[in-house]
Amino acid sequence: NLFFLISGFVIAWSAEGRSWRDFAVARFARLYPGYLVCMTATFAMLLLARDPRLPADLAGYIANLLMLAPALGHPFMDGVYWSIVLEIVFYGWIALLLMTGLFQRRRLPVIAAWLAISAANEFVLNSGALRMALLTEYAPFFAGGMLAQHLVAKGRSIEAMVLALAAFLLSCDTLTVTRDWMQAHYVVSLSLAQLLGANIVIHTLFIAAVFLRRRIAPTPFIMLLGGLTYPLYLLHQNVGYLALNALAPHLGRWPALALVTGAMLTAAWLVCRFVETPVRKPLIRVLTAAVDRAGSTLAGLPASLVARA
Repeated sequence: NLFFLISGFVIAWSAEGRSWRDFAVARFARLYPGYLVCMTATFAMLLLARDPRLPADLAGYIANLLMLAPALGHPFMDGVYWSIVLEIVFYGWIALLLMTGLFQRRRLPVIAAWLAISAANEFVLNSGALRMALLTEYAPFFAGGMLAQHLVAKGRSIEAMVLALAAFLLSCDTLTVTRDWMQAHYVVSLSLAQLLGANIVIHTLFIAAVFLRRRIAPTPFIMLLGGLTYPLYLLHQNVGYLALNALAPHLGRWPALALVTGAMLTAAWLVCRFVETPVRKPLIRVLTAAVDRAGSTLAGLPASLVARA
């Protein structure tokens, strides 16, 4: 949930002053290279381990290349990938808002409508389709991040602050969805009081980070920590399970945890240093040129053909 708060802030910041095409290209270049390498590494590790609890096959790997494996009838290569799907949906809506100009001109009304629809769905409708298409379970977190960015970039306003409070209150209710899911699947869950306490803590951490952003210099070490977050997220779960299960019986739980954590951080650094960082800018240039060529081609076609396309 804290991740979605941060994402709302960062993606809104990233979209400022960009066209929808530039935004889409930048997001693809940010997400896909690291995803491809980490997903392939996870696939290789699962094949080598042959653990029946974490199966992997070539068809599943091919489905995961599209980041939407369940839509093709295959599980995610790693359990954490479910949140990438939500991120992609969020990016799609931001791109649409940029395309229509609503992001620049009517951001607060759009967020207000999104929160209203989310509240209606979570309180009354309980539609799975709406929950997926409009991210109604997590909308308060995405919206809270967007509103924080709006307050930072545009200055304080009563409307934005009221919407931020509404987003926080709605987030407290949507926590019950996750609690009920945990109870149904694992027969254990945190109490509502614990969830509410955690929700207050993550919002406090997020607000503190926003206020302290000018006091923490973007040193190379701080930038490195930020760069590690995405590959670490992509790599840590299933590969971590395999490594912990293999090492803990021989080394003990805590030494195994320390060793696996160090290995995951090292692997994340390698991906950040030798894949994401050197690939991103050249990939953006190539994709931007391709998009520009496609736009020029369409511009040169007769209007009737463009309309059909």
